[in-house]
Amino acid sequence: MHIATLLTAPGGMLDPALASALRNAWGGGEIRWLAPDLACEFRMPEVPGNAGEVWADLQAQRVDLVVQPAEGRRKKLLLADMDSTMIGQECIDELAAEAGAGTAVAEITARAMNGELDFNGALLERVGLLRGLDASVIGRVLETRITLAPGGAALVATMKAHGAYTALVSGGFTAFTGAVAAELGFDENRANTLLVEDGRLTGDVGRPILGREAKVAALEDICARLGISEAEAMAVGDGANDLGMIHRAGAGVALHAKPSVAAEASIRVNFGDLTALLYIQGYTSEEFA
Repeated sequence: MHIATLLTAPGGMLDPALASALRNAWGGGEIRWLAPDLACEFRMPEVPGNAGEVWADLQAQRVDLVVQPAEGRRKKLLLADMDSTMIGQECIDELAAEAGAGTAVAEITARAMNGELDFNGALLERVGLLRGLDASVIGRVLETRITLAPGGAALVATMKAHGAYTALVSGGFTAFTGAVAAELGFDENRANTLLVEDGRLTGDVGRPILGREAKVAALEDICARLGISEAEAMAVGDGANDLGMIHRAGAGVALHAKPSVAAEASIRVNFGDLTALLYIQGYTSEEFA
């Protein structure tokens, strides 16, 4: 048995007639509304052969479609990227803007997240442009430039309320993940460490560098520690360095992702916010913590 989930952006309108037409065409069961006008689902015996074509048609109507097995879709672990996923910014770009190197660093970031550059090399190149920056800028960026992504607090709180473990794993920096994880209630966080000497950034990070492989290692490590399988995990991210954990997790979600990343993910959310990850697990809006 499979489940088809339809959802749209908060403030949008999911047409019940559209949902009914798709359910009828695919021979699905009763439509269950997860949130009025926003998200619904129905069961069906198998994945339709035209699912990809229907997904593309729905994208033109600003509707996300997720088709997945019904069994085991509610996960016990959330592994989440931070930059442009749990927050609306790329922290290194915001630091670079303070250092007067914003444009150069943002261009490198975009290429690295789209998989055009080696992540570790691109990180070191960008951090090198921050050399000499007063370390106090970190607090200023956190206070004035960083915003939480919509739906993130509900996602973390709801999964934790239902017994899941939550981890923030970032190729960014612990100076930011620590603050974001604390505010959102993550159980743990992992990231790179910006090195500081005499109150200024050295232009380097601690080793080993946390990149794509380290995110996969985090998935393996936490699953082993919790005594669960990788199939019981959900991973979400937007960049090329997230693809390893997205491929390995039972539910790997590309959220508002770079084109090359979205193309490789089986679950793509382009219009919904982070609460979409709850809807595709079958949570209703009334169950949100």
